[in-house]
Amino acid sequence: MMISCTSLSHKITLLAFHPDDGDVFFFSRSNNDNNVEEDVEFFQCRMVGKNHNQIETLLHLPRRVLGRRTNSKVERERTLLSFIPKQGQIGRWAWIGLLAAELWFGFYWILTQSHRWNQLYRNTFKDKLSQRFDDSELPCVDIFVCTADPTIEPPLMVINTVLSVMSYDYPSEKLSVYLSDDGASDLTFYALIEASNFAKHWIPYCKKYQIEPRSPAAYFKSNISSSSSSFIKDSHDQARAFVIIKEIYEEMATRIEKVTKWGQLSEEDKSKHNAFTFSHWDSSWSRSNHHTILQIIIDGREQNGKDVGGCTLPTLVYLAREKRPQFHHNFKAGAMNALIRVSSEISNGEIILNVDCDMYTNNSQSIKDALCFLLDEEQGHEIAYVQFPQKFENVTKNDLYGNDLRTISSVEFHGLDGYGGPLYIGSGCFHRRDVLSGRKFGTEFEKEEKKENRERESVRELEEKAKELASCSCEKNSLWGKEKGLKYGCPVEDVITGLSIQSQGWKSVYCNPTRPAFLGVAPTSLDQVLVQHKRWSEGDLLIMLSKYSPAWYAYNKISLGLQLGYSAYCLWAPNCLATLYYSFIPSLYLLNATPLFPKVSSPWIIPFVYVIFAKYTYSLVEFLWSGGTVLGWWNEQRIWLYKRTTSYLFAFIDTILNLLGVTNSAFVITAKVTDEDVSERFEKEIMEFGTTSPMFTILAVLATINLFCFIGVAKEVVVGKDIARVFETMSMQILLCGVLILINLPLYNGLFLRKDKGKMPSSLTVKSVAFALFVCTSFTFMY
Repeated sequence: MMISCTSLSHKITLLAFHPDDGDVFFFSRSNNDNNVEEDVEFFQCRMVGKNHNQIETLLHLPRRVLGRRTNSKVERERTLLSFIPKQGQIGRWAWIGLLAAELWFGFYWILTQSHRWNQLYRNTFKDKLSQRFDDSELPCVDIFVCTADPTIEPPLMVINTVLSVMSYDYPSEKLSVYLSDDGASDLTFYALIEASNFAKHWIPYCKKYQIEPRSPAAYFKSNISSSSSSFIKDSHDQARAFVIIKEIYEEMATRIEKVTKWGQLSEEDKSKHNAFTFSHWDSSWSRSNHHTILQIIIDGREQNGKDVGGCTLPTLVYLAREKRPQFHHNFKAGAMNALIRVSSEISNGEIILNVDCDMYTNNSQSIKDALCFLLDEEQGHEIAYVQFPQKFENVTKNDLYGNDLRTISSVEFHGLDGYGGPLYIGSGCFHRRDVLSGRKFGTEFEKEEKKENRERESVRELEEKAKELASCSCEKNSLWGKEKGLKYGCPVEDVITGLSIQSQGWKSVYCNPTRPAFLGVAPTSLDQVLVQHKRWSEGDLLIMLSKYSPAWYAYNKISLGLQLGYSAYCLWAPNCLATLYYSFIPSLYLLNATPLFPKVSSPWIIPFVYVIFAKYTYSLVEFLWSGGTVLGWWNEQRIWLYKRTTSYLFAFIDTILNLLGVTNSAFVITAKVTDEDVSERFEKEIMEFGTTSPMFTILAVLATINLFCFIGVAKEVVVGKDIARVFETMSMQILLCGVLILINLPLYNGLFLRKDKGKMPSSLTVKSVAFALFVCTSFTFMY
């Protein structure tokens, strides 16, 4: 009930009347035309007296008290949200941008947590495998080694990988090794022939003395001298054998390095191996236009297929598939599919292992580890592939460039394994041949036997038949690259192939033994690292936006946790936008003293402090648990920032341009060879720049902007009169800017202090400083 009446001086509004106790509530407002909100008074009265004709005042709130009480809640809310710039104020749009970035980070954090919800850690029992199967019952294994350029993938490194996989602790007659040379180099072919001769000595040595690792270069590097007590533990017989085998290897390595340095083979080099033909490399040959080159270098049926002890050697095959300018060769995926077809004609092993040319086997038991899963009585029939982690032999103690991907291999992939299996990452993976050949999940598959026919055919007949399977026309109007083999149309053909296999119902397994199964060569310069991650993130984003997206293609085909796990990797590139925004916008607003975060005294500061502390503390603990160091974790945070502001940015832009038809995706090979001085700085954990990469320009500009902004706010603190207000309102921004400066110390060192060849080029330093100064000056005058 609300009743109003008016007197000469006041307008009285009756708010309520309680008949039970006679209480009356009303407002009294002055009749003055100029009255404001503070002219209102509030009364609580009671009707007393026999006839309720008298008024007793119980409560009277004067105008000033009433004003304070009615507005106190509003004032508290305004105070709590005072860090949010109002409409039209400086920093309004900057704050909205930060809000959008925070929302993205929150969404992406949820995706990454899927890797930690259901982690699965596995162990193998190889002794039980030996109890179930004798050597004659074990499946045949075909091993694919892929190389593409003898300049950045030296032949000596390639044949060390080949020799390591030929030396597995597995029946040699059940092993077949195929080298796919997409560079079609006679130097690589020559090196492989040399390796085939050395294998006759190396494989018996490995199996007799049970050595690890079985890459000759890695083995001899770990044994500086034949008297090394850590490795030469047996009698003088082993020490003598070590000296002999090392001498044979060094002679072979010298010959290979000599022809690699000259870049061509002499007639004398060719004449030493007249059993093999070098006639394919004639005057009409070119790397991108040649017919199929296929030679079976070792065949166990022939005399050259025996080692020095008379035992059978693994089959060894060289393949350079046909290349013609009018045919798209589909990069590594095309090479892998050619190997699948060619090997089906020659050896047709049930299991296929593929490794990159720099990924030598570090554990001679890896095949048996994989077979423990693939031949499992209960679940083996559901498993399409077994993926081992990628590890690197040249990673330094504190992993300067975050090459080891420690958290991914030690934590996240175990989480994916709990939801149906990890991604296929292109190397160190054991596949079922029938799955790669198009077998559908749940259907029976009968292996096509070729052994009897092979026994009746000569080596040359086998070669001629297999050559047809590596021709350009072989895939025309076929299912290869679509429903058979590795998928085409994406720079990360491995990931999209694995997702397609899992979406059919197959499972995969992640095997991460204590002794790494494979060791490769990690990039030794920042430029190589950023380019590599650019290719990975671009390919992943293309998957996310393609018909094979885990968001819709895999919907209801794989578990939700696995969908989220795939999405976390496929959305690497879009992280660039939020990270790039956060890496310089808050710092710029320090120049005009505009706060974008809550005050230190505000309760709203608590969520920010909690998230920062919890996120980075958990990250550090997780990294240390994975075997890393504190400095290694700090280095990983730096590379995380650099990748997101450069690699992912260029990947995001190129992906958009690719979808618009402006550019096409390209496969970039990471260099496996570095200069001696670069390697020396890498071992000392000194960051390598040395080029004028556009990515370095972005990093230098961002780092310089933050440095100028921090200097500006430091000047304000030193000469300003209200130091307390600066820290009260902008502590978060100062902290963020300070952390960005600390994380960029190696970059400042390369820009301003270093004098070696690995420093930032002087021209880039001048340009970045000039541009950063222009940005800061313009911002100061504009706002």
